[in-house]
Amino acid sequence: MTTQKTSKTPVTLLGLGDMGTALGRAWLAAGHPLTVWNRTPEKAGPLTGKGARAVATPAEAVASATGPVILCLLDDASVGEALDGTDLNGKDLVNLTTGTPAQARQRARWAEERGARFLDGGIMAVPPMIGRPETGGYIFYSGDRDLFERHREALEAPAGVKFVGEDPSHAALHDIALLSAMTGMFAGITHAFALVRPEKDLDQAGFATLLAEWLGAMAGTTHEIAAQLASGNYTEGVTSNLAMMTAANDTLLATADDQSVDPRLLTPYMELMRHRVAQGHGDEGLAGTVTLLSSE
Repeated sequence: MTTQKTSKTPVTLLGLGDMGTALGRAWLAAGHPLTVWNRTPEKAGPLTGKGARAVATPAEAVASATGPVILCLLDDASVGEALDGTDLNGKDLVNLTTGTPAQARQRARWAEERGARFLDGGIMAVPPMIGRPETGGYIFYSGDRDLFERHREALEAPAGVKFVGEDPSHAALHDIALLSAMTGMFAGITHAFALVRPEKDLDQAGFATLLAEWLGAMAGTTHEIAAQLASGNYTEGVTSNLAMMTAANDTLLATADDQSVDPRLLTPYMELMRHRVAQGHGDEGLAGTVTLLSSE
């Protein structure tokens, strides 16, 4: 009886911070031969102990690569520094380094000028989520679609994948947009806990459950806003219009004052809503406020 062994795509990984190390573990666990480089060589130890091959320079790592070269470095400048003078002709670069959409476009042009194929990525996960599909983490990819499909199996080993377009900036744009929304949510959560914290007989854990449920229920508003932006009709399907919400904001501010809570996390958005109402759009939903932030 013979056993057929399936060969997995070799992966080359530059950068072994917390995220890079987590990615490396996932590729090794999935059976992908792994070559690694890090500016501090000692950080390769946990992966070489599991079968990875460490090399001394980025140039050596790239030269030996027959599969995707994954970049998971500190920032965009670190990518340029690590690959400066390296022969990239014919190589497949997958950049998972956090950066801006503009940096992704520039890096894609930079790679093309050097004869390399390029994908940019945005990781929607923290290191403990990598290699654990049940956590729901995933990675946005954009750029060369053929390159994405060619290495899809390897790219899916650490986390789920979502290809979001051939414009190389779109992965970073999706990443930053979602993180921006998360930051706004954290601001609201912070304000909510500041309101209830002085009440010593209030169950904080119970309140947290209510808060999480409420935010989940309100998340559906995103689809309402998207539909209104697509149609251009900002009054379509509105259940709570800006005029009503702006009036209710006075109660939110009065309560903050009563509880001795600084409202600075809420007031910028309230001012935006008030301005839209003053323009004569009180019957709209929240979609109209997007136009006040965008130049389009």
